[in-house]
Amino acid sequence: MKAETITINYFQCAISELEAIDRNLIKESQNAIEGSYSPYSKFSVGAAVLLDNGEIVRGANQENCAYPSGMCAERVALYSAGANYKNNDVIAIAITAKNEKGELTEAYPCGACLQVMVETQLRAKQKLRIIVQKDTELVQIFNGIESLMPFSFTL
Repeated sequence: MKAETITINYFQCAISELEAIDRNLIKESQNAIEGSYSPYSKFSVGAAVLLDNGEIVRGANQENCAYPSGMCAERVALYSAGANYKNNDVIAIAITAKNEKGELTEAYPCGACLQVMVETQLRAKQKLRIIVQKDTELVQIFNGIESLMPFSFTL
């Protein structure tokens, strides 16, 4: 038996250090939180996806008392982009979350959202840029879904 190691590469920086397009995408993910319906968890998540034509599509988590009938913000945004911009590729997604106190906090995509991102990246034939807001000042940037889901399912 041989032990193997997986290294995850990502960038961490201040929001102010981001290029304007990524700062705007973070701002849109923050704005998307307003559409959150999260009366059970009291954990609001907003996502914004950037398409290759420059359009930004937002999504927010939608809970339902008949769990797991709700949907995460990332999938809401990605599915909306797919339904409304069928011929455009998603090139980036930004994710922002607020806890019960209304404070910004980090939230990483769940397994289901990661799997949707795998197919999104495959369709685009280029690495998906994933930007996770950690707090009021910092973000983490992952270049490619394999950074967050190294063993993904594909056909």
